[in-house]
Amino acid sequence: MFNDKSILITGGTGSLGSQCVKHILANYKPRRLIVFSRDEIKQNELTQQFSDECLRFFIGDIRDLSRLNRAFDDVDFVIHTAALKHVNQAEYDPDEYLKTNVNGTQNVIEAAINNEVKKVILISTDKAVNPISLYGSTKLTAEKLFIAANNIVGKRETRFSVCRLGNISGSRGSVIPYFKKLVSDGVDYLPITDPNMTRFLITAEEAAKFISRCFNLMQGGETFCPKMSSIIIHDLAKAFGKPCQIVGIRPGEKLHEILCLAELDYLTLEFRDYFVIKPTMKLIHNYNYEISKDSEHAAFVSSKFQYDSLRNQFLRIKEIKELL
Repeated sequence: MFNDKSILITGGTGSLGSQCVKHILANYKPRRLIVFSRDEIKQNELTQQFSDECLRFFIGDIRDLSRLNRAFDDVDFVIHTAALKHVNQAEYDPDEYLKTNVNGTQNVIEAAINNEVKKVILISTDKAVNPISLYGSTKLTAEKLFIAANNIVGKRETRFSVCRLGNISGSRGSVIPYFKKLVSDGVDYLPITDPNMTRFLITAEEAAKFISRCFNLMQGGETFCPKMSSIIIHDLAKAFGKPCQIVGIRPGEKLHEILCLAELDYLTLEFRDYFVIKPTMKLIHNYNYEISKDSEHAAFVSSKFQYDSLRNQFLRIKEIKELL
């Protein structure tokens, strides 16, 4: 899919974006691989980590449409990972999250259409499903923008799809590196919001591999959800060997997360290791995921089926320690 193609990753210096860079360079031979981000320090670090001639670096912000239009010139595929992502911070700075996660996503759509990019995938989150946080609401809006974009491309062949993930272990700002830092600082206990809280968990390597696979599978308009294990936050703290102190749920947080909603069971297809949620709206291009190239097609999920972090397979403390 990516051999001899031009690929651009927004937020390409972030935890997931840089892992996508690593995965593509290790498994494909792209003509160009463009890292687009605001972080010049991280870009410089990537230039020291990778020496591949196909790599290009663009300093820019997805809020800037003119810069995106320049960066998207002659690009075949776009992985859109750039976003503001901290749930509690979004509650206090909602306007900034709207500017990046919503307006910035619309800029990505317009730049992709303007430059006739072939395929674009938005990296979304389980927090976009039945959101109670500002962050989750912006990601739900971004998902809706991406699906609807398939109906505004006119005669162009640009296609837009969504890849919805859970928590990415080790990503910047997530709980695992936070706990690691506290342990290294010699704290007496680890703060947890609620002992019963559960989360989906996927490694950055697994996520990057799944995203690449989605480009082969996508027709435009669907939402891909990989099957993931869950963790109990209390078990995660136990894996670090420290006692816990309950500090209460932060603004915008849920006890459990959802990837596939029961209300959309009639649109949800289950495969061996992932789900596909078909678009709720009718698309103008010829869309029929049943004729997907994927030979592992199973069937629509059962009535009222919901894929959430509470009713799922959990990692045991021993497995969490191995992950750490």
